[in-house]
This record gives sequence, C-alpha cells and structure tokens, in this order.
Amino acid sequence: MTSTQDRPTSVPPSASRRGPEVRRHGHAPRTGEQYPLGEFVPSGKFGRMFARLRPLLPPNEALIELGLAMGDVEPNTPEGDNPEVPAGYTYLGQFIDHDITFDTTSLQETLIDPQALTNFRSPMLDLDSVYGSGPAVQPYLYRQPPAATDPVTNIRRTGPVEELLVGLTNTQPGAGDADVPVSQPNDLPRNAEGTALLGDQRNDENLIVAQLHVAFLKAHNKLVRLIRSGEIPSESPERKSPFEEARDLLIWHYQWIVLHDFLPRIIEQGQLDDVLKNGRRFYQYKDFPFIPVEFSVAVYRLGHSMIRSVYDYNRVFTPRPGGVTPATLDLLFRFTAKSGEPNDFANVPVPSDWIIDWRRFFDLDASLPTNPSRKLDPFLVEPLSVLPNVEGQGRPDAFASLAVRNLLRGKMVGLPPGQSVALRMGMEPLSPEQIAQGPDGAVAKKHNLHIESPLWYYVLKEAQIKHGGRRLGPVGSRILAEVFVGLLEGDSSSFLNRCPTWKPKRPIAREDGRFTAADLIAFMGDVSPIDGLADPAGRS
Repeated sequence: MTSTQDRPTSVPPSASRRGPEVRRHGHAPRTGEQYPLGEFVPSGKFGRMFARLRPLLPPNEALIELGLAMGDVEPNTPEGDNPEVPAGYTYLGQFIDHDITFDTTSLQETLIDPQALTNFRSPMLDLDSVYGSGPAVQPYLYRQPPAATDPVTNIRRTGPVEELLVGLTNTQPGAGDADVPVSQPNDLPRNAEGTALLGDQRNDENLIVAQLHVAFLKAHNKLVRLIRSGEIPSESPERKSPFEEARDLLIWHYQWIVLHDFLPRIIEQGQLDDVLKNGRRFYQYKDFPFIPVEFSVAVYRLGHSMIRSVYDYNRVFTPRPGGVTPATLDLLFRFTAKSGEPNDFANVPVPSDWIIDWRRFFDLDASLPTNPSRKLDPFLVEPLSVLPNVEGQGRPDAFASLAVRNLLRGKMVGLPPGQSVALRMGMEPLSPEQIAQGPDGAVAKKHNLHIESPLWYYVLKEAQIKHGGRRLGPVGSRILAEVFVGLLEGDSSSFLNRCPTWKPKRPIAREDGRFTAADLIAFMGDVSPIDGLADPAGRS
C-alpha cells in the first residue's frame, strides 16, 4: 500500500481505475425453480409488483446487441442535456438507492425469483447508510465525547454520543491547486488504511456521492449544535437526546426532499399527486414494505442515463478557462477508496482541491450555471460502455457495457415487458413504430423487441417519446410514485405517518413549507469550501 504522505494526490498514480467488485453469496444461488413468483414477500427480500405478468425472456444475444446500441449518440453536447434537472440530482438518486437497496448477487444467466435475493438495506428512507445501526452498535461512525472526572465520585465518564465523525482531507497539497489549505473537514471519516467508515461502503464509490454523504454528516452535526443551543426547540426533551432529535429531523427533511423535490423533477407530477390523493393501486404489501424488482432492476436505473462523462466540479477541476482539467467520470471514481487503484490508497484522504463546489450541482447561485444532467433516454455515456475489470463470460466487449448488464439482469429476475406493464396499469403502451425510432430502435425491431420491450429500456424510451427526455413517462412515473409513497407509508416513523401535516420551517428551511436538496446544502453551510463560501442565506 502506498502512503498518502508520499506524494501530492490530485493527480492519480495511473490512468486506469478499479471497477466495481463482484461479490457473491457464500452459498449457491437459489434459482427459484421450486418457488412461486410471489407478490407478497417477507421483510428483507425483493419482490414483484406485477407477479401475474409473464417474464420477457429473449435470447441473450438480442439483449447484448440492444445494449451495445445504447451508447450516447451526442456525448457532451447540449442537445443531450436536460437543463430542467441539475446534475446533483443524478447522485442524490444514487444516494437514495444506497439507502433503500443493496443486492449482492452477481449476474447469472439463470432465472432467479426475487424472493431468493436478500436486500441488505432496510427498505425505508431512514438514512441507515449514514447512521448505520446507531452509536451503540457501530460506534466507529460517531465522534466520541471527551471523558471528564466526576468531582464527587472521582470516576471518569463520557457524555452521550451526539455527533457523526467527519474526516479530514489530505495532509499534502493538491497538485491541481497547491494553495488550497490542506486537512479540511471535508472528507469521509477513514481508518488508518484509508477505508471509509460508513453505514454503506458504496457511498465511497464515486466522489460526488461521497461528498454528498459528507454533507449529510455535517447537516446532522449542525442540527445537534442548534438543538443544544436552543435555536431549534427540542420537541421531546424528556424522551429524546439531542442526537435523536437531530437524527429524526434530518430524516424527515430528507424524506421531504425525496417526495417534494427529487420525484417532481424526474416524474410526472400528476402521477405523484394521484397516488398521494387516491392511494396506491399496484405496489401492495402485507405488513412491511419490500423493494420490487420492477423498481430496482428497471425503473430506478433511470439514473444511468442521467450521468455525464465530464463535470464542471469546482474552480480547479473545470472545463472553464483557468481550470486544470475537467472532472471526468474516471477521476471521480479514482479519488475514492472503494473504486480507486487496487491496493493503493494514494488518492485518499481526498485532496483539498477536490472538495466539491455545490453551486455547480444544485440551484444555489443564479450567477453560476449548474451542470445539467443528461436526458432520460435510451443512451448512456461512453465510459459506462467500457466498465473496467468486468468478467466477460466470453464477450468482454459486451459484458463491460452497463446497458448490457442492466438488460441481462432484467431477464435474470424475469421482468415483464414494458408494454404488458402499461396495459396492466390501464395505460396505452408505446406503439411498435415509436419503439423502433432511432439507432437503438432499429436494433430492437431486428429482434422483435419493439413489440415486447425490456422494462428498463421501455421506461427510458417512454421518457424520450413522451417528454423529450426531460422526465419519465406514465409507466415509469407511476412505479416510482407508488414505491416511494409506499415506502413512506410503510415506515411508522416517517413524517407521512407520524405527522402528515408537517412541513419544514426556518431556521432549517430557507422559507417555511419548502425544502429542497439545495436548501439542505445551504443549511449544512459549506457550499464551496475552497472558495470560502458557506450558507448563501447568511445563517450560522
């Protein structure tokens, strides 16, 4: 292992990066052959929304050819951008995914029933990726209070654990801008080997998600301080500690963001309004929510099409004049421990000149344009077509494509075609002629996948046809609306259950009754640390 003290770390040691690790269960996978394709499942398992629809099982070669045709035809051009959704929401979506799902199964060619797959995350919007199992079970996530000697008993005692650990950036100056102060509290907490101390290690897979995780850590700690000082009144001072008050407040504000900021940006508002007013029709569970594979393996993989290959990251790593270099996807993965060079943690702790400028990812400063996300359509940027260190199963060119892997996983869990889902929902499906449009559609037509289409591909095509890639169409929108509302309704601690009339208010919100991801960043306070910018609203 190379020490982080050996050299400046803003330039990675090599041009390649480690790809996602392939993890497998300790036992052979259950294929589901002896199990019904059930709709109602126990907690901790995946399940189905549309159990009675037959799966789409085309030949693998047809899916491979379709996936290879899903490369971005207009890379890095404004024509492929979605200016209505800032790029920060791409990675907020990934952060949310890590909070509710974790499937460790490797890609198999056999059909697997979702009930055979374990979800190693609680299917709730409860920030367990941040808080883990709490300070008693995972104390290494928390800042331990100093011990003091009791003057009466002469016994040294520590106070209650209230704050989360935040890590320091690298002790070495960055090679992009050596003048940025080092050792700033703007990295994930790490152990001596550089491994991040997290409730979910996937939040150290790319730098934007890692920095978003840091923002949640800081937001919690600020809440604790404001509750202790009385600036935020304690709701239950006899029953809850400042830690518990802060945790509950942060979770409710996070849930509000998901329901009233994130979803309205990417789905049809009418579908969300209908679910909130008239209830869920398709996502049903008995006692406790589960994650449907139609959601996790298809619709919620919409974020893959939103990813850019290059970002305007901060004033150092930017395509603008004066910048050293743009922040490419490759760099954003390499400046993390989980996706960096194998056995080489030289890029962590994160160099200080790689601290994010949030104004470039969320609507925080009207004078500074944000990175737009890419359109919701059937095209993924080129780096996602050449995933490194992927076992090829005889076709390394194909299996290194994220689109191919998504399509094959959909077949593996027996997803129904998008047209069948639309009809089951009482919606008019896209016509074969609509599906057949474009270079991807030509390949779909070649294999009759324009008549019955893989659900993930159908949802992206629907967004392209119905809304020009600005948001999902009716099928994708309905599934996301039902699942997210269902997760909140199935959580006895959510604001939707505990206090349906609750709304964010000042001083946490910038205005009463409204709270967005940008508001969370503004409240947290470090909008662009390398520029010395804190909360633009001027709050402490």
